[in-house]
Amino acid sequence: MVRTKPQRVTQKCKKNIRPAALALLCLQTDNLNMIRNSSEPGYLAGQFLAAMPTMGDPRFDKSVIYICAHSEEGAMGIVVNQPLEELSFPDILEQMGIEPTPTCDSITVHCGGPVEAARGFVLHSSDYQMDGTLVVDDTVALSATTEILKAIAYGTGPKQSLMALGYAGWGAGQLDEEIKSNAWLNIPSDAALLWATEDDAKWDTALKNLGISPAMLVGEAGHA
Repeated sequence: MVRTKPQRVTQKCKKNIRPAALALLCLQTDNLNMIRNSSEPGYLAGQFLAAMPTMGDPRFDKSVIYICAHSEEGAMGIVVNQPLEELSFPDILEQMGIEPTPTCDSITVHCGGPVEAARGFVLHSSDYQMDGTLVVDDTVALSATTEILKAIAYGTGPKQSLMALGYAGWGAGQLDEEIKSNAWLNIPSDAALLWATEDDAKWDTALKNLGISPAMLVGEAGHA
């Protein structure tokens, strides 16, 4: 079961996950509704974080994170712009005994964060929901079951989806402190940024959405 209290990020995201280990992917009966969200002002579920060049953590260099859950207990999100070149969606399906279809070849697997890098998540449009799905907002949800993988493979899944291994997690108050220390920029919810922007353009696009020039920001970091 997915951790109900997000933990501090402590291990580097593993981009070389051996196929034999894929059978251990925890995409079975995780009840993501155990993750708590808060509707109070100041919490960021359904929004993005863009890493500042000055944050000093190479694991999140130019990362864009979609926040799936945020409350006084902590936060949990998925990095949405770090593709895993060594691993394909058909690889995952085959290791889980699911027959890939030709449409699966175009689905990119992402490194969702350094916490529990062998745990799989599917961030997707909320037109698809099932038992255990975490509904983030009116348009986006998160699932972690084999059923959604089958649905995507067979063309009966959500209209939009993003597959990721691992997640980014913060303990109580940790994310708030990191934002105050200018490690992250908060980006409002944007469907085009999540679903219609190429991975290598998401960080630049996120900054431009705030009226910030990426070149200027990187230049200032270089002279800090």
